[in-house]
Amino acid sequence: MGDPDESAPPPGPEDTLTPEDWRAAGYTPPNGIAVPTLNPGAPGDAPWPDRMRTLLRTPMSERPAFERTPRERQSDATARNVPRILDLTLRIGELLLASGEAAEDVEAAMLGIAHAYRLDHCEPQVTFTLIGISHQPSLVEPPVTADRVVRRRTSDYTRLAAVYKLVADITAEQVTVNDAYRRLAEIRRNRHPYPVWLLSLTTGLLAGAATFLVGGRLDAKAWLVFANAFVAAILGDRLASLIARRGLPEFYQFVVAAMPAAVSGIVLSFNDLGLRGSVVITGGLFALLPGRAMVAAVQDGLTGFYITAAARLLEVIYLVAGIVIGVMLILYLGVGFHAKLNPDESLVGINYPPVQLVAAMVLTLAFAMLLQTARRNLLLVTLNSVVGWSSYGVLVYNAQVSPIVATGVAAGLVGLFGQLMARYRYASALPYVTAAIGPLMPGSAIYLGMLSFAQGHASAGLVSITRAAAIALALAIGVNLGGEIARLFMKIPGSTEPLTLYPAVPRRAAKRTRGF
Repeated sequence: MGDPDESAPPPGPEDTLTPEDWRAAGYTPPNGIAVPTLNPGAPGDAPWPDRMRTLLRTPMSERPAFERTPRERQSDATARNVPRILDLTLRIGELLLASGEAAEDVEAAMLGIAHAYRLDHCEPQVTFTLIGISHQPSLVEPPVTADRVVRRRTSDYTRLAAVYKLVADITAEQVTVNDAYRRLAEIRRNRHPYPVWLLSLTTGLLAGAATFLVGGRLDAKAWLVFANAFVAAILGDRLASLIARRGLPEFYQFVVAAMPAAVSGIVLSFNDLGLRGSVVITGGLFALLPGRAMVAAVQDGLTGFYITAAARLLEVIYLVAGIVIGVMLILYLGVGFHAKLNPDESLVGINYPPVQLVAAMVLTLAFAMLLQTARRNLLLVTLNSVVGWSSYGVLVYNAQVSPIVATGVAAGLVGLFGQLMARYRYASALPYVTAAIGPLMPGSAIYLGMLSFAQGHASAGLVSITRAAAIALALAIGVNLGGEIARLFMKIPGSTEPLTLYPAVPRRAAKRTRGF
C-alpha cells in the first residue's frame, strides 16, 4: 500500500484542502490505511465471523483494506458489477436474518462478502425487517446504496448451514459472483430435510417429553399424561397450520395452537385417577415458547443493535401473549367449572434424574428436528443439552443455587460448547444452541402465573410471570456470554495462533458509539 498522503485526491482548481485536512475530515484512501502487518491476498484462517466482526467494529476511517496482488486488484469489470455484488450481499443477508441470526453476524457476513469482491468501503445496516448496504469508494465519489425488505422468516438450520458455507467460501475468495448466485439459487431450491407429517409427530413428541421433564415420574399415569400431551400438541399444530393457510397473522396461530393442550389439561383434572392435567398444559407450553427469537433479541441488545433488539423483543412479547391468551381462555372456563388444577403437579422436583435427563434429550432432539437441523448435527445438539440440563440439576438440587442463577450458568455452558462445536464445523452456532436450551425454558413459571391470574390471585401471578421473565433473560444472557467467551479465548481449530484478524487492529467493543 502507498502512503495515505499520496492517496488523497489531488487539489483541483477549487480544491485547496491539504492532505492533513482530508485526514482530519475522516477521509480514507480508496486502497485503505497502510498497515504493515497485512498479508497479500485473502485474509487468514480464522472463521469469517471473527474476521469480519473485527472489521465491522472498526470505524470506517480506521478500517484497513486487504493488500492485493497485482492480478487481484480491482478492475473496471468489477467496478461495473457493484450493483450486482450489493444485490448478492443483500440476498445472503436476507437469508441469514430470516433464519434468526443475530444482527451483528448478518452485518459481518454482508461486510465480508462485499470485502471479498473488492468493495472495501461498505457499510451494512440491519434492522428487524430492512437490511441495506452502502458503498462509497471515496469521499469525492457518489455512494451506491441498496436495500431489501425481509418479509418472511423460516426456521431452517440446514439452509442456514449451507448459507454459512457459501459465505465462508466467498470470504476466502474462492467463489466468483456468478458461482455465488448459482449456489444461492440451489440453496433456495433445496427441500426441507424432514417431511410435514414427521414434523407434526415431532411436535407431539416434544410436548410429551416435556411432561416427563416437569413431572419427574415414570408410571402408568405418566404415560397417559404423555399420550394426552402428544395428541393435544399435534392437534394444535394442525389447527395453527390450517389458519396459517387462511392468511391469519402468527399471533392468532399461537392462540389456537395453545388451546388443545389447555383443554386436555382441564379434562384430565376432572378425573379421580390422579392424572396430572397441569403437566399436560406445561408440556404444551414447551412446544410453543419462542426460544430462538428471545435469544436473538437479547443478543442484539447486548451487541448494540437496540432497534432490532426492541423489534425482536416485541415479537416475542406478542407471541407469548398469544400463548397466554389461548391458555387463559380455557383456564377461565375450567376454573368456572371448578376444575381441580394443582400447580404443584408441574413442580414436583427431580425425583428421577435419569428419567428427566432422557426426557430433556428427547425434547431437544424433537426441537432440533422442528428447526430443520441437519441429521448429522442432531447427536451433537442432544449432547449439548445434556451438558446444560445436568449442570442445572446439579446447581439447583445439589448445590441449592437459585434457579435463575443456575439457568444462566447452564445456558452459558450450552453457549460455550455450542460455539466450540460451530467453530470446529465452521458453521453457525444457532443449530447447536437453540434446541439445546429447550429444556431450560420457563414453561412451568409461565403456567403458574396464568393459573394464578385465572384463579384471581393477581399478586402471585405477577410474581410467577416476573420469575419467568427473569429466567428467560438469564437464559439468553448466558447463551450470549458463553459464545463471547469462546470467541475471546479459543483458538482456531488445528492452529496454535489466537483468533485475530490482524495484530495491529485490536478487537473492538460491540457497541460502536464508544467514547463520548
